[in-house]
Amino acid sequence: MSYINFDKTQLINLKFSLDRELLRTNRAGSYASSTIIFTNTRKYHGLLVVPQPLIDDKNHVLLSTIDESIIENDYEYHLSMRMFPGGVYDPKGHKYLRAFESDPNPRLVYRVGGVVFTKEYIYTSREDRLLVRYTLVEASRPVTLRLKPFLAYRNVHNLSKANTYVETKYKDVANGVRWQMYQGYSHVYMQFSKKPVYVHVPDWHYNIEYIRELERGYEHTEDLFVPGYFEMGMKKGESIVISAGLEEKSPAGFNKAFKDEVKRRTPRNNYLNCLTNAADEFIVRVNRRTEIIAGFPWFGRWGRDSFVALPGLTLTVGETKEFKEVVKSMLGEMKNGLFPNLGQGDNAAYNSADASLWFFWALQQYELMTGKRNEIWKNYGKYMTGIIDNFARGTLNNIKMHDNGLLWSGEPGKAVTWMDAVVNGKPVTPRSGYAVEINALWYNAVCYTLELAKGNNNKSFVAKWTDWPEKFRQSFTESFWDQQKGYLADYVTGETKDWAVRPNMLFAVSLPYSPVDQHIKSSVLNFVQQELLTPRGLRTLSPKNSAYKGTYFGNQEERDLAYHQGTVWPWLLGAFADAHFKLYGKKAKKLVKAIFDTFEEVMTEAGIGTISEVYDGDPPYKAGGAISQAWNIAELLRIKWMLDNTDIYMKYVKQKSAKGQL
Repeated sequence: MSYINFDKTQLINLKFSLDRELLRTNRAGSYASSTIIFTNTRKYHGLLVVPQPLIDDKNHVLLSTIDESIIENDYEYHLSMRMFPGGVYDPKGHKYLRAFESDPNPRLVYRVGGVVFTKEYIYTSREDRLLVRYTLVEASRPVTLRLKPFLAYRNVHNLSKANTYVETKYKDVANGVRWQMYQGYSHVYMQFSKKPVYVHVPDWHYNIEYIRELERGYEHTEDLFVPGYFEMGMKKGESIVISAGLEEKSPAGFNKAFKDEVKRRTPRNNYLNCLTNAADEFIVRVNRRTEIIAGFPWFGRWGRDSFVALPGLTLTVGETKEFKEVVKSMLGEMKNGLFPNLGQGDNAAYNSADASLWFFWALQQYELMTGKRNEIWKNYGKYMTGIIDNFARGTLNNIKMHDNGLLWSGEPGKAVTWMDAVVNGKPVTPRSGYAVEINALWYNAVCYTLELAKGNNNKSFVAKWTDWPEKFRQSFTESFWDQQKGYLADYVTGETKDWAVRPNMLFAVSLPYSPVDQHIKSSVLNFVQQELLTPRGLRTLSPKNSAYKGTYFGNQEERDLAYHQGTVWPWLLGAFADAHFKLYGKKAKKLVKAIFDTFEEVMTEAGIGTISEVYDGDPPYKAGGAISQAWNIAELLRIKWMLDNTDIYMKYVKQKSAKGQL
């Protein structure tokens, strides 16, 4: 039996099956996604979702879904299901489902009377192409398979509506046909390993509903174009492979292509392999650039997320080359000491105060996990000093080091920390001034650069910064610490200090270079553990705070108001594990392992085989946001690396401690 599997009672229970989603991606940033019963519940769902360079270079849903029917004794059994307003389901093919497996690729089993029929699909790793294999396992007589493609041809953030501009013509290709609904778009080629009969009857199907968009407060119905249908006979034991892609292929190779793709995959036969598989899906190569997608299905590349996720997605699985390629791509877009937080080229937004500081942390993880310390200064030293110089004298977003050594960032109306939700044009958590994690990262970055500069005889940098750490530590403690409260302020603006209990103060404990003493570290960690820790990550605000919101649900405004006001983020557990190991050594292993192990049950929830973007702050900690998030997967893999390499990790910690740098 597959590691991830569901039975008949679970699959026909729509509350259960529609809450569980599948995702498969390739290295071009394209993907296929739906629920485990292949009923789309989001506008982001689709079987062929690919970038369209001639339109906007963003992902577009070309092939939304395929409607399957089995015809036996002149009676048509519909195996698909769609939803319509008013709670209407039509057809109701989910009632024929008997089993679902996901190792190494998704496989559904249907039973219609004496007919047993399976559907498997895999998204090719090297091109924008979906392969689906249908097999007639049991049947007393030959049957007819009928397939209807539902085309959308629209940006993933929009919805399709019936119109008179659609191109209804088609062209025959080898064992199939091709369509192009609108000029400028790619053609979709649908071909079969066995020659089908194609009946061209173009028509629109109206008001298909996506319940997740309804819940999220967005427009939630669309019209999909069905150009016609395919039919072919099948006999017991026969398999047919179909290819849906952007170019014509030889049908003779479809069966082999399907098997070869399966062999290339890491089997999802255990928890760790699921994480490893998920990690691989975030790394894309576009226009000779290697980048990290922050999350599927709607995120693109984010600078902050890229550096936080980078070590876990690459170094923990031995992909040092990919680590360097991602860094090279990011360095090519650095401006005034800042990395773009989102977007590229003319559309890049340099609105993050911490993305550049996470770059230093990522290099520290490279040193720790590879031992190649000498490479860092040689390859990246000039960029490290360049960032520090820019931050010190002042750069975009009012980022500037003050005379006390602390780093100021942000300005009215802008959110430049990772807590960047905006409602009605105003940041929910503005945090302008001295933000605690920004300054912890700033201290870590300067200290690391100073250490490398000393080792590489960079006298000018050493002379300029050698007295700074002591001055900073004093300023940091005076500004953020309160002995009576027992924890660090979240941010400081002038004489005002924000004492909301948030996870941001944890980074003053967890980073390789810490500006606070052991007493403060211990007190901060206790506060975080007591008020913020959940089985799914750390809350972004203590439940004791009157502004706390324990559920992440509703329209965009409601969700944004909760995003950093109590919602749980799994990626913060990486810092939590770091802090525990630094304070308690190998004794931390038991707790850290329990944290890692508890996520195994998540593999069969929400995004199957991966980890969602966020979770509710209140039990039962329901998943929310994107179904697969890069830094969540990455930090769990990094935690696993800590557990498997505790001796190496603790040696690194002790070496730094001996130098008085922690």
